[in-house]
Order: sequence, then C-alpha cells, then structure tokens
Amino acid sequence: MSESITVTDNRSGESVEIPIVHGGVDSSAWTKLLPGLWFKDEGFAATAVTNSSITFIDGAAGQLEYRGYPIEDLASNSSFLEVAFLLLNGELPNQDELTSWEETIAANSDLDPNHHNALLQAFQKDSHPMGMLTSALAALSSMYPDARDIEDPAIRAKHTINLIAKIPSIAAAAENFRNGKEIQSSRHDLSYTENFLSAIYGDGDSEYLPDPIFTKALEQLFILHADHEQNCSTTAVRVVGSAHADPYSAIAAGSAALSGPRHGGANEAVINMLDEIGTLENVDAFVDSVKNGDDLLWGFGHRVYKNYDPRAQIIKDTAHQIFEVTGKNPKLDIALKLEETALADDYFISRKLYPNVDFYSGLIYQAMGFPVKMFTVLFAIARTSGWLSHWNEMLERNTRIARPRQLYIGNSTREFTSIQDR
Repeated sequence: MSESITVTDNRSGESVEIPIVHGGVDSSAWTKLLPGLWFKDEGFAATAVTNSSITFIDGAAGQLEYRGYPIEDLASNSSFLEVAFLLLNGELPNQDELTSWEETIAANSDLDPNHHNALLQAFQKDSHPMGMLTSALAALSSMYPDARDIEDPAIRAKHTINLIAKIPSIAAAAENFRNGKEIQSSRHDLSYTENFLSAIYGDGDSEYLPDPIFTKALEQLFILHADHEQNCSTTAVRVVGSAHADPYSAIAAGSAALSGPRHGGANEAVINMLDEIGTLENVDAFVDSVKNGDDLLWGFGHRVYKNYDPRAQIIKDTAHQIFEVTGKNPKLDIALKLEETALADDYFISRKLYPNVDFYSGLIYQAMGFPVKMFTVLFAIARTSGWLSHWNEMLERNTRIARPRQLYIGNSTREFTSIQDR
C-alpha cells in the first residue's frame, strides 16, 4: 500500500490525498486545493526545492554519500578529481577516463595574464581573497561570451571544465598578489592539488614538490567540501542559474554566498574563537559563557546533522597527522578539550550540538600555512565541482525559474499624500 497524507480544507470540507514520494509531498496538489495559500518556511528548513541524484544526507545517522558512495570511502581512497568526475557524471572514472580528465583539467588551468593582472590591480593589497575570487569569477563571463548558450550540453561541459581548472589558479593568483608574488604557470608534472600548493608556496622552481602529507590532507578536505546537497551557496547557484545566467555568474553567486560567516566563513570563526579562549584552563569558563548566551560555540551544530558530522571525524584524524609534521599546535589541544567538555554536557547533548566539518578544518589549513582569510577560498575551490553538478542537473531537467512566494504583512491600501501635506 502506497503512503500518503490527506489534507482537508475545514472551510469547505474539501479534501485531497497527496502521495508521499521519496520522503516528500508534491506541492501541486496542495495549491490546487488551496490556491493562494503559501507555506511559510523561512530559510527553506522544511522545503525540498528539487529532486536530485547527487548527494544523500541522513542527518540523524550522520551519513553523507556522493552518488551512493560513503564519504569515508571516497576520502580514504579517491583523489579530488576522481570525486569531481563522480559528482558531474554519476560514476567513478576508470583509469583511462581519469587520465583523460586530469589532462583536460591541466590543459585549461592557466589564466590569461593580461586579463587577471589588470583585474588584480583593481584591488588593495589587503583585500579579502573571497571578494577577489568572487569578482574574478564574475569577470570570466566577459571573457567567454559563448558560455551564455547554457542550453547546449557541449558548451556547458566546456565551461564546467574551465571553471574547475581555473578556480585554484585564480585563488593562487589572488593570494600571490596579496603577497607581492607573480602569477605562476601550472606545471603538468603535478596533480591538481599539488599544482595549487606549488602556486602558493613555490617560488617558480621547477623542482619544488609539496609535502605529500599536506597534499593528501588538502585532497581530503577538497573531497569533504566538494558537495553538501542544497546548502546556502548551492541554492544561490541554482537560483541564479534558473534565470539561465552563464555559469561564471552563477558560480560567482555561490562564492558570494559562501563568504558569509554562517556558511563558508565558519572555520575562520572557529580559529578566532580558539584564539579568544587562549588556554586549556579557560575552556570550562568559555563553555559556561556559551550556555549563558554570552558567547557562540563556532564549529558545533549543523542545520542538517543531528549527530556527529561524518566529515568532522575524518579531518579530526587528519589534523593529528598534519601536526605530526608541523609540530603540536596549542589550539588543537584547546579544540580537543572543548569537544570533550561539550560532548559530556547535557546542554549540548540535548540540543544535538556535535562538531561539524568547520571545527577542525581551520586548524589544518592554518597548520599548513594558509592565512585565515584564505580558508573560505579553499572551500570554494572544492565546492565548485558540487555547484556545477547541481547547475547541470537543474538545466538538464529544464527547471523553472526560482520565484518563492511571500506572506505580505505591510500596510493595507492607503491614499497618496502630496509632499506638502506630509
């Protein structure tokens, strides 16, 4: 017997039976019965905006899968470009497909130096790199006018490749500009992630090789951040993309959304919080201040997860590996004690506040030498593959332009008063 719910309009006595499909109900039956009545759902907390086959999350179980593959397996066994291929195409690549994909990405990774040098000169040296990244992404739409032909699958594929290839190069160029370094060309003897690390930390020496432990850690973080269902930035990409804007404009919208501290900037806030706590001895007092409403506990709790974020456990282990190379960071000890204290306190347990991916990712980035302002840029590099996967899926289904409703609570109709009588 199929599952369904019955909705009755008590004003008229009319009812409608709505089937439950994939854990949701279609709003079309509701609107036929009750035209002009809208669900009030601020933040889309209970609204499914689409069907998607890309990412599955079970928040109660702390489960995350890309295209059916558990995140734990992908983070342990795959490269980031393998995962990007999976998100975009639905299947993991075989060796020939992966080699071709890696070569194609590498061939498209270099920037036009005239364009990007001119763009970078518009910024102050202390500009936030997320603002620089977002601006550069939007500016790319002027370089590739054919990208506006979003109904052509071949054009979409071309610019999907171009975005995934170029975003680490843009990020490195922005950081190098802030540090007075030249833009470096990509090296075809290095992997995607190695190239990015070389562009940031290398000095143009063709023999430079990033530490393999750093490369593996950043690959893992890229994989863990590659997609996360219909989050704020993905929704921004979908909303802009639903107007049939070019992909560079849509991805720039996602970057802008990601820059906020409630989203991609949360790992910056975690580092600032750990700096504020300062010492192990201050952890208990800080936890009390959070419970009293005087402070915020960044890196705990999640809109979707009501259990331990599976990504947090993976990078918690990665953090220990990184600190074996870089030496112990007092912030890690503070973070571990903060986690231990919070997870033993009924205040946090009853509210299902567990560590999320932001709690440890900033510590890893900082240990690797990235400035705090770069943390969200690293997130954006990874999430571009997820954004583009959802953008392509939406266009393949010819999704309608996004147009939410509102419940009006302003003034009723009133007479206009001329300015001399106001």
